[in-house]
Amino acid sequence: MVDLGDLTKAVEGGDRSLAVELTREAIADGIDPRTTLAAMTSAMDIVGGQFQRSEIFVPEMLIAARAMKEAMAVLEPELAGIGVKPEHTAILGTVSGDLHDIGKNLVGMMWKGANIEVIDLGTNVPAARFVDAVRDHGARLVGISALLTTTMVNMKGVVDAIRQADLGDVKIMIGGAPVSSEYAAEIGADGYAADAGAAVEIAKQMLAQ
Repeated sequence: MVDLGDLTKAVEGGDRSLAVELTREAIADGIDPRTTLAAMTSAMDIVGGQFQRSEIFVPEMLIAARAMKEAMAVLEPELAGIGVKPEHTAILGTVSGDLHDIGKNLVGMMWKGANIEVIDLGTNVPAARFVDAVRDHGARLVGISALLTTTMVNMKGVVDAIRQADLGDVKIMIGGAPVSSEYAAEIGADGYAADAGAAVEIAKQMLAQ
């Protein structure tokens, strides 16, 4: 029978072909898909911690996230077959006027690795699209990104629009090079993540409230 510890190591090390192969073996062995998923998410927890401690950097994190993504593509039909789906949905996007997406994409992959469904709106996203997406998908978490000081001011418009739309208890996280926890508090966001590893931990804390 497949050793799921090997799957954790394969995802952690970014070995996509091995991660997919071990996931298929786990399915063939009749292992509960939730147990297999836990092995993958454990890997991403490890990777996120390593990134925060500067033991690895963006390329390594991206490679691990891609391994997770490919293995998840194999596992998702099995999870769906037993009625398992992500417990929470998050909306993610870069604010209007800003076309940068590397950090946003990395956060999205890490959130997916934490079993959060991610609706990625892309870049140059106006406030109204964030609001519509939250309403359409029943999301409880919104991630807003900006890389430029000239576009970070548009974050406040997104936060205000979400608050004014009466969408319930929606948590809003911001991130990007020019922003800070102080700026998050200033514009009424619920939190700030300095990097993708922190974004996972903060998201879990927000969604647990």
